Amino acid sequence: MTKKQLSLGAFFMFPGHHVAAWLDRSTTKEQYVNFDFIREQAMKAEAAKFDTIFLADHVNPVDPDAESFEQTSYLHLEPFTVLSAIAAVTEKIGVVGTVSTTFSEPYNVARQFASLDRLSKGRAGWNVVTSSPLGAANFNNDVTSLRPEVRYKRAHEYVDVVTKLWNATADDVIVYDQQGEQLNDRTKVKPIDHEGEWFQVKGPITVPRSEQGHAVIVQAGQSDEGKELAARTAEVVFTAWQSLEDAQAFYRDLKGRLPKYGRTEEDLKIMPGIFPVVGRTEEEAKAKYQALLDLIPVEAGVKRLSDNFGYDLSGYNVDGPLPNIPREQVNGIGSRHDLIVDLAKKENLTIRQLYQRISGGRGHYEVVGTAAQIADIMESWLENGAADGFNILAPTYPQGFDDFIKLVIPELQRRGIFRTEYNGSTLREHLGLTHPAKRQQVTNV
Repeated sequence: MTKKQLSLGAFFMFPGHHVAAWLDRSTTKEQYVNFDFIREQAMKAEAAKFDTIFLADHVNPVDPDAESFEQTSYLHLEPFTVLSAIAAVTEKIGVVGTVSTTFSEPYNVARQFASLDRLSKGRAGWNVVTSSPLGAANFNNDVTSLRPEVRYKRAHEYVDVVTKLWNATADDVIVYDQQGEQLNDRTKVKPIDHEGEWFQVKGPITVPRSEQGHAVIVQAGQSDEGKELAARTAEVVFTAWQSLEDAQAFYRDLKGRLPKYGRTEEDLKIMPGIFPVVGRTEEEAKAKYQALLDLIPVEAGVKRLSDNFGYDLSGYNVDGPLPNIPREQVNGIGSRHDLIVDLAKKENLTIRQLYQRISGGRGHYEVVGTAAQIADIMESWLENGAADGFNILAPTYPQGFDDFIKLVIPELQRRGIFRTEYNGSTLREHLGLTHPAKRQQVTNV
């Protein structure tokens, strides 16, 4: 019997996902915010047969006067531009990037991802997120209009508009009949004439569909609003859990919401984040992890925790407990706030202990051990209804990423749960997702 196969995403964040990655001697200034280095890591990921490269985005204001500023690697490139460059130097691996529905327009986003998908020959994915009120300061927005329920209501309509625009053109719209003097088939494209609460969009876009139809829709929320958006619209979900049991509960919940939208379990892949610290022995792995913890500047650790907690903790005693902050005062991802509060309560952790715990994975599962031990965990989650794959958050680049590729990937392949070669060329083929319904006829209006 064929074993269930893992999907793997390489979550790029440089010089590494650990808050102290820049202090690790394996990283260098020359690798920071440098496309030559990014290209090298992308080519490694493709050689290792990852399904996709994933880039997050951050649009909140940066405070140069903050105590943590000089100890935090806050610089990063705009993801869409980077993914376009990566797509040009790779052939198979998917390219997934984050664009918020809160501070952008669906017509522009539909055109951008359709273009990336077409130019990459069907390898693009759009990570749909809503943004916290903090970002409003950069976009001339009214913070009071950005309550979670409002952001998600807008997001539902936003995704509808984008998918309408992608589907308004048939796969075979281009005729290119020189003898008959026909370039396009007018019956295969139409305006969408969308009139909604948030958007009025005539359409269509001018970008033809790709080999995979349109970009894969990815979603990263795990709040109730986020799960409902994912169940209705997403094809891949990135999520964060600390235990098999919690991941299983989320998996059952989200997959159980699909039938009411006419969808099956195979239509949605759930890929939790995992932060792996790999050693050839367990002792070596633990030593690597401890070395990173020892490098964390207090200011940077508190800043990382504050960003994930959704509240500024810089004025609190780092060896004291996490303060009890009402949910309505949280400026961030509510589900991530809840995860941190739950972790602090379960293990009675101080602020210092908390920022050490989330300094790498930012709430994602941190696994420290040998390749076999890490593969055991990944295989267990795959076989026991907790995950369809994982988004890999390497602690450092290149060393931490190389460790995973050289040690864990071969172990997963040996077990028969991860590919040794790509079986297709598009991101949908890598993930086992179906091509969006090919429109045989589009009636003009």
